[in-house]
Order: sequence, then structure tokens, then C-alpha cells
Amino acid sequence: MIIHKILNNNVVVILNENKQEQVVMGRGIAFKKHVGDEIDENIIEKVFYISDKNMTNKLQELLKDMPLEYVKLADEIIKYAKIQLGKRLNDNLIISLSDHIYTAVTRHREGIRIKNVLLWDIKRFYKDEFAVGMEALNIISNKLKVDLPEDEAAFIAIHITNSLMDENITNMYDITKVMQEILNIVKYCFNITFDEESVYYYRFITHIKFFAQRLITNKTFDDESDDNLLSLIKEKYKDAYKCVNKISDFIYKKYKYVISNEEKLYLTIHIAKILTQQNK
Repeated sequence: MIIHKILNNNVVVILNENKQEQVVMGRGIAFKKHVGDEIDENIIEKVFYISDKNMTNKLQELLKDMPLEYVKLADEIIKYAKIQLGKRLNDNLIISLSDHIYTAVTRHREGIRIKNVLLWDIKRFYKDEFAVGMEALNIISNKLKVDLPEDEAAFIAIHITNSLMDENITNMYDITKVMQEILNIVKYCFNITFDEESVYYYRFITHIKFFAQRLITNKTFDDESDDNLLSLIKEKYKDAYKCVNKISDFIYKKYKYVISNEEKLYLTIHIAKILTQQNK
């Protein structure tokens, strides 16, 4: 491997066989080295390749000033998240997560604490991702001897969820807000407290999470519903369907988003199942 750029003593950039830039990390990998020199491959700890050129540039800028240990921490957390969640994570997560951990630890050491206003919602709506965030705090504590508050576990969960959904942070907050609004309408309609351990609640949350994502990104749900099936569902689950209509009216008034009949069908079924389970 030949050095193409030197970012700092521990990070260099090389060109692969396709002339694409790769970031190579290793303790002292660029010490007394120059562009054009060969790398000692025995001290390579990590090689990053991000297909998005802009993201590659951002990673390089980040690594110029950030200690190597934070990127290694983020990489360890990402590997853990992939195993626990069983899902693909966007390559760009290494950038946002490294930056967040570095900033969070710096803030903590300076005695600055930032409250996460979505902490309780993240705990409820993104339980698996929050559990990964809590384990991330353990990893950070073991490696850096810094005990971050669980607010930071929720922030880490947000970054992971963004990576799963390919959303930005602003969209994540908006999506969570829409989810909370829908849940509040259902609570109001039936005066119930949700059993958050119920499989029906989990399925409902998953459904409205992706519905909220479509709403915020202004993507419509292709309406291929069977009118006969919708009529049957409306008749069978009258109360649930009335609640869905209230949700539909609210969403249109606030967001100018029209909920399709097929979406109403699925929402009605989910709400009806929650009610059935609650009444047992």
C-alpha cells in the first residue's frame, strides 16, 4: 500500500486498485512517512472505504483532529449493533457516531450535560436500538473510564436508527413526534394505557414508525386496497376505524398528507388487535 495522503500520524489515505480512496488507520502508521512511501501493513488496524465521495471527504476531515480511539470505539459499537439488530447499517454511521462520541465525552469532561428530550420516546419506540446504546455506554466506560448518562444512549440509538432508515437527525425527531401524536389520538379515543410489552403494540409501533417516515419524506403508500376488504374491516372494527378517521383528519390538517385507504385498512387492523389484547 502506497500513501496517497497523510491525515495525521495514525491515519493515511491510499488509492485502491480502482483508484478509489481508502482510509487506513494504525498507531504510528505515518510516523516519519511521506506521500509515496509504503505502509507497514503489520500495523494496520482498520481500513475504511465509503462509496460516497462526499462522505469520504468528511471522514478524512474528521480524522485529522480526532484521536484514533474514538473511531475504533465507534467501529466496535457498530459491529455490536449489526449483530444485535441483524440489519445492515449505512457506511456513513462511522462518521456521525465517531463525531458524537468524541463530542459527548469532551462535553462530559467539561461538566456539560445535554438532556435528550426524546429519551423516554426512544426507550419506548426503539427498544432494540436503545439497548445497543446502553451497551455502547458500557464499552465507552470500559475503554475511556467515562460514565455517560443514559441520555447519550438515546442519542446513540438515534444515530443507529437514522442509519437503518437512512434518515437525517431532523427527520428522526419529526418522525418520533408524529408517532407520539398518533399514539395520543388512540389513547384519547379509547382511554387506554398501552401494554408496551405486547407483541401487538410492537407491531403497531413498527407500522406507524414507517408510516411517519413516509409522511415526513412526503412519500405516498401505493393504494392497491381491496374495497370489499376495507368495507368488511370497517364493519367488523367500527370503533377502530372511527379512530383511524380521527388520525386521518388530524394528519391532513397538520401535515396536508392524505392517508390512503390501504393505510387506513392496516391502521384499523393494528388498533383493533391492540384493543382486543387490552380487553382480555
